[in-house]
Amino acid sequence: MKPFDKYCSPLTDEDLMEACSRIRHVALDMDGTIYMGSTLFPCTKPFLAMLEQNGIGYSFLTNNPTRSTDDYLKKLEGLGIRVPREAMTTSAVSTIDYIRLHHPEARRLFLLGTPSMVAEFEAAGFEATADSADDRPDLLVVAFDTTLTYSRLCRAAWWAAQGIPYIATNPDRVCPTDQPTVLVDCGSLCRAIEHATGRCPDVVIGKPNPGMLQVIRERYGLRSEEIAMCGDRIYTDVQTALNAGSLGVLVLSGETTLETALASDPQPPVTVRDIGVFGELLLRARGKQA
Repeated sequence: MKPFDKYCSPLTDEDLMEACSRIRHVALDMDGTIYMGSTLFPCTKPFLAMLEQNGIGYSFLTNNPTRSTDDYLKKLEGLGIRVPREAMTTSAVSTIDYIRLHHPEARRLFLLGTPSMVAEFEAAGFEATADSADDRPDLLVVAFDTTLTYSRLCRAAWWAAQGIPYIATNPDRVCPTDQPTVLVDCGSLCRAIEHATGRCPDVVIGKPNPGMLQVIRERYGLRSEEIAMCGDRIYTDVQTALNAGSLGVLVLSGETTLETALASDPQPPVTVRDIGVFGELLLRARGKQA
């Protein structure tokens, strides 16, 4: 592996360039990858412009279900990025799709999530049950909930203990932030429920589940190796790419440190300082200068 300057890879330079030359679509994580909290990284807009100029498509994938698709599109627009609706996929949308496919009879859900997420499920035809032992749901959905109240966490644990189908939207332990706090994410809430009840989710949607990348592959008529997944986490973003047979690109602009990346086994196929550096690699693979 070359010493880390702006990037490193366990691949030979020849193999890395060959892998980058095949990329026709880049799937981008959001928090920690294109922005941190409400701050857009300086490299983001030039990177997206470079993709467009070279005929490379891109989509945004996030495990964060606290906002609806419309909310995310508005946030991106507020940051100066305008994309069509089909370019945005959240773990909440993927969870809705999963329930429709695997639990078609389920209509009434206990949703541990934000009002924005609950509204997205209701718009999809589901009914949110109350925080009451008398209002039994068909299915329990636990998500990253920034509006969490203790009674609703206890109710979610109660339904998990009763054995009803239990789905988590994403496995993330924390959500990246530029504020002096720790944002406890869905994976940590599920661990609290597990510690209290002994029950784990039946299925965890979102990255590293390869379903999000499979949707992109089918939507744009791509092969797996023509897609790169860029994100700041090895256990979700990079693992999603590995699970889908795509190129995993770890960025060091969010959660993961260089020390963690270098200690990982296996190594991420590509580790870069930020997405701007990955853009340079894509250009070099095409015989162009950044």
